[in-house]
Amino acid sequence: MDASIWSNELIELFIVIGNKRANDFWAGNLQKDEELHMDSPVEKRKNFITQKYKEGRFRKTLLASLTKEELNKALCAAVVKPDVLETMALLFSGADVMCATGDPVYSTPYLLAKKAGQSLQMEFLYHNKFSDFPQHDIHSEGGLSQESSQSTFLCDFLYQAPSAASKLSSEKKLLEETNKKWCVLEGGFLSYYENDKSTTPNGTINISEVICLAVHKEDFYLNTGPIFTFEIYLPSERAFLFGAETSQAQRKWTEAIAKHFVPFVAENLTEADYDLIGQLYYKDCHALDQWRKGWFSMEKSSLRFCLQMQEVQEDRMHLRRLQELTISTVVQNGEKMDILLLVEKGRTLYIHGHTKLDFTVWHTAIEKAAGTDGNALQDQQLSKNDVPIIVNSCIAFVTQYGLGCKYIYQKNGDPLHISELLESFKKDARSFKLRAGKHQLEDVTGVLKNFLSDIDDALLTKELYPYWISALDTQEDKERIKKYGAFIRTLPGVNRATLAAVIEHLYRVQKCSEINHMNAHNLALVFSSCLFQTKGQTSEEVNVIEDLINNYVEIFEVKEDQVKQMDIENSFITKWKDTQVSQAGDLLIEVYVEKKEPDCSIIIRISPVMEAEELTNDILAIKNIIPTKGDIWATFEVIENEELERPLHYTENVLEQVLRWSSLAEPGSAYLVVKRFLTIDTIKHYNERRTLESIKEGVLKIKEEPSKILSGNKFQDRYFVLRDGYLFLYKDSKSSKYDKMFSLASMNLKGEEIVFPQHENDIWPPAGKERKRSITKNPKIGGLPLIPIQHERSATLARRNIEVGQDFICSIESCMRIPHSGRKSSWKK
Repeated sequence: MDASIWSNELIELFIVIGNKRANDFWAGNLQKDEELHMDSPVEKRKNFITQKYKEGRFRKTLLASLTKEELNKALCAAVVKPDVLETMALLFSGADVMCATGDPVYSTPYLLAKKAGQSLQMEFLYHNKFSDFPQHDIHSEGGLSQESSQSTFLCDFLYQAPSAASKLSSEKKLLEETNKKWCVLEGGFLSYYENDKSTTPNGTINISEVICLAVHKEDFYLNTGPIFTFEIYLPSERAFLFGAETSQAQRKWTEAIAKHFVPFVAENLTEADYDLIGQLYYKDCHALDQWRKGWFSMEKSSLRFCLQMQEVQEDRMHLRRLQELTISTVVQNGEKMDILLLVEKGRTLYIHGHTKLDFTVWHTAIEKAAGTDGNALQDQQLSKNDVPIIVNSCIAFVTQYGLGCKYIYQKNGDPLHISELLESFKKDARSFKLRAGKHQLEDVTGVLKNFLSDIDDALLTKELYPYWISALDTQEDKERIKKYGAFIRTLPGVNRATLAAVIEHLYRVQKCSEINHMNAHNLALVFSSCLFQTKGQTSEEVNVIEDLINNYVEIFEVKEDQVKQMDIENSFITKWKDTQVSQAGDLLIEVYVEKKEPDCSIIIRISPVMEAEELTNDILAIKNIIPTKGDIWATFEVIENEELERPLHYTENVLEQVLRWSSLAEPGSAYLVVKRFLTIDTIKHYNERRTLESIKEGVLKIKEEPSKILSGNKFQDRYFVLRDGYLFLYKDSKSSKYDKMFSLASMNLKGEEIVFPQHENDIWPPAGKERKRSITKNPKIGGLPLIPIQHERSATLARRNIEVGQDFICSIESCMRIPHSGRKSSWKK
C-alpha cells in the first residue's frame, strides 16, 4: 500500500470500525425485502448503494429525535473520548463535522480531538471534513435560514493572497508568492491563520460586508499542482484572493460564503453555477428616478438578477443578445461614477458598483460574456431578433450598396480581407462597423458566405438534409411550401430567425435582378452549398434554395404591405445610394438637430406611417430637449444644396416626402433637420396681419427648368407681387412692367402646398393634445453627442422672417421652383 496515503492511524481506524460495525449502522433499519441479493442486476446494486450510503435510508434511527444543535453538542462531547463508533453515528445522523464548539481556540471538533490526544478521532474527522449527511426525517423548506447559515463551519488550508486596494492584476504571481494559510469560516467570519496551530488570525473578513464574490472556473498551475481560485470584494476597496486544491473544495467554500451575504429572497441566484455574484446599484425602465440595490449573478452568458426584493422576482438578460453595451462616466456628488448601460430587446438596465474595483470586475465579466464564444450559431453575438450580428451587418451593407451591382455574390473578394473581417466580427461584432469606401462589397459578400459555410452545423441543419431534398418529390406547389414551413418550424430558434433574414435578403436581391442579373436561380447556385454545408452542389440542393427564395412571402407568411414597402425601398436604394434600410424594414435616416454638423446628427428609424410630428417629438425625446412654453419645434426639409428649405406640416408623412428625393438632381444633398421653428405669439401676429393685407410683395428666389428668362441654371433673386390670384415677376422693385405672370390656379409647386394658406390656422398640434410619439419602440439607431443648441439665434431668425409679413412664403427671401409637376409646397431660404 502507498504509505503516503495509508498511514498507521488510517489503517488502525479501519480495523477499529470494521465492516460489521459500519454495516450495523448503515443497514440497521434495512427490511428483509429491501436486501441486496447475489444475483441482483447492476442497476439495482447501484440504486441500493446510493440509498444506503448517500441517502442514508437504512441508518439506525436511535438519534432521529435529536435536533441539529443537540447532535452537534453530542459530537463535541464524543470526539474527546476514544469511541469512534459514537462519533460516526452522530456525524452520519446529521451532526455538522465543522460545527462551532464555543471554544475560541479549539473552535472545531477536530481541534477538540487534537487537544484531547484522540488520534483516531482526528483521522476520522479529517477524512469526513466535507461530509454532509441529512438528519432523519428533516426537510428544510425555503432555503437556508439566517441561523443555519451563521452556524456553517468550514476549515482547511487555502492559498491566500494579500488584500489589494486595486485590481488584482496578476493572480498567478500573487499565488506563487504566498503560502497556504489555515482558513476558518465560522459565525459569519472568515479568518486565515499562518498555520493550523496558530491561535491568532492574520486577518478576518466579515462575510456580511461582501459585495461581490468571483469564482474562477479556469485553474492555475503551480509547482504543487492546479489550484482553483475565488475572490472576495469589500466596499472598502479591499479584495482577497483564495485558492483551493480541488474544484469541489472551491465550490464548498464559495457556496458557504454566498449563503452568508446573499439574502434569503435572492437565494435562487446562489443555486446556479455562477461565475460572479453580488450586489449592484441599478436603474431600469420602471424607475429611472433613483438608484436602487439589486442582487446579480453571472452564469455563462446570462445575467440573472433580483431587483424588486419585496416581490421576490428573478429576471435575466441574455448578454449575447444585447443591442447595446456601453460604459459612461457621470459626476455625482462631486465624484466620478462609471455606469454600464445594457439594452436587450427593448429593456434598458443601468448598473454601477459600490467601488471602482467591483465595477471593473462586473464590467469585464459582462463584456466577456457578451462576446462571441465558439463557432456554433447560438454562440455568436445576436441581434434582438436572434440573428447573428455578423449576418445582419453583411445583409445591411449589401442591401445599401449592392442591390444595383451586377453579379453580386458571384464575384469573389480578397481572401485576406475576408479573413480579417471575420476576425473583427468574431472579436466584437457589436462594436465593429462595415463602412463604404473602407470595406469592399465583394469582401463583405465573402464574409457572409464564409460564415454560413463554416459554422458548426449547417443553417438548414444536416439532420434535416434528407427531408429538404425529399420535399422536391411533392409536385403540388402549395403542399411543397407547406412542407418547407414545417421543416423551418422544427429548426432551433436562432437557425429559424437567421434563415428568415437570409432568405428575405436574397428575395430582395432577386427583385432587382434586372439591374444586378442575380435571379433566384443564380442566387441558389451560390448559396446552396453555404446553407447545406456541402462541398459540391447538386441540382436538388439548388432547387430547394430557389424554392425558398421564390416562395419567401408564402413560406414565411409575409404581409402584403411589407412586400410593397420592400419594393419602394428597392426602387429608392437603387436610385439613391445614400440610404440605409434596417433589418425590420424601416428606412434609416440621418436627421440633424438645429444645424447640419457631424456632431448634431442622429440615425433614426423612419417607418412607413411616421408623421412629421412623431419624428420631431422622437428627436426631442432622444436628446432630452424640453421646448419652452410657447415654442414650436418642427422638422424641416432641406434640398437643392441647401438653397431650398421648408417646414413639414405636423401631419405630413415623412417617408413619402423623403422617397421623392430620388427624383432630385442631387438627392444626396437633401436632409432633414429638427429645430425651433416659431413661437405661438409670432404665428398669431402673422395671422392678424394677413387678414388686413390683400397685396403681398417682396423678393423671392426662382429657378426655371430649363431656364428661359434667367441666365444660367441657379436660383436668382427677383421681385414678386401677389395680387388677385396672380403672381407677377419683375426684374426688380423699380420695374414698372412685369416680365411674367403666373396664375395661382394653374401653378404647381414641389412638395406640399404652401403651409399657411393650405392649413390656415392648423399650423401646430392643437393645445392640450398629447404629444404624438413614434410607434417604434426604439426609434434611435445610433448617433453622436450634440453640441449646445443655438436657441436664441434660431428664434431671432424665425421671428425676423415672419415679421416681414410675406403670406406666400414664410420669409421675404423665400424661394420656389417654377414650374414642376407634383403637389404645391412652400419653400423658404
